[in-house]
Amino acid sequence: MKRINYILSGLTLIAMSFTKIPQTEISNGLIRATIYLPDASKGYYQGTRFDWSGIMPSLEYSGHNYFGQWFTKYSPEIHDVIMGPVEEFAPLDYPETKPGGSFIKIGVGAVYKQDDQPYTFSRIYQLLNPGKWTVKKSPDKVLFIHDLNDKIYSYHYEKTVQLIKDKPELVLRHSLKNTGNHTIETNVYDHNFFVIDKHPIGPGIVVKFPFNLKGEGVGFGELAEIQGNQISFLRPIGNGEDAECFSLEGFGPSADDYEIRIENRITGAGVKITCDQPFLKLAFWACPTTLCPEPYIKIKAEPGKEISWIIKYEFYTLTK
Repeated sequence: MKRINYILSGLTLIAMSFTKIPQTEISNGLIRATIYLPDASKGYYQGTRFDWSGIMPSLEYSGHNYFGQWFTKYSPEIHDVIMGPVEEFAPLDYPETKPGGSFIKIGVGAVYKQDDQPYTFSRIYQLLNPGKWTVKKSPDKVLFIHDLNDKIYSYHYEKTVQLIKDKPELVLRHSLKNTGNHTIETNVYDHNFFVIDKHPIGPGIVVKFPFNLKGEGVGFGELAEIQGNQISFLRPIGNGEDAECFSLEGFGPSADDYEIRIENRITGAGVKITCDQPFLKLAFWACPTTLCPEPYIKIKAEPGKEISWIIKYEFYTLTK
């Protein structure tokens, strides 16, 4: 059996068989995807940054693979050892929570606040209550259910990862029911860790939108540039470099502007991402091994109310 070793802080901390991680595979005949399943003790990801559902180390379509490993160090609790179209909800009431108390991350659970330092996603926090995960598997989809009952916030969260019959499409269907007594108001974004055909990030890869972009950030002008409605790369991103823009502008209030196309014109693979909600914010990040358009949407659910949203990925090929 193949085993993969990862090095952390100069020490071999984990030598594990990734075939033993709770996982499943879905297919619609056109697309085949592997999905890791949430588990507080045996799961691939046990961090407190990202929603535990829908982690996808592989999605294959028409000879191309769109997701995969982009990092070099691994331990289950590290915040960004994550793959695929994974999502992060902003924490609930972190500033109001006193040190020694707990705050909520949807899709994660109740998390310990150890001091009065500002919240940062890169920090390792202790998970106090992971809630209850229920997983229902089908040949072409997986339904994840996360129930959390906490002293302040409680919810019933469902996320279905589905491949559409006879279409090269992946759909993420979400619903969040507020089962507590306090309004849930936050935002969520999809980090979209694309590793298309394991091709290094550089010239020949473009990210396009249906509107003209404005924005500045780290590495823009040296590594990447904005040209009208697209982001392109000026040269390959080197080790230790990244290109990042915290706030891309130009979109309007309509969900029609939530359309992102990523094309690798060297390997001939493309994908279009749409949503039934408008952008709240739009960010972008890329390093040598992955590029990530990061679209945010607003989330608000009054007590007893349920909200829903859908994100769609349409995969296609290009003529090289």
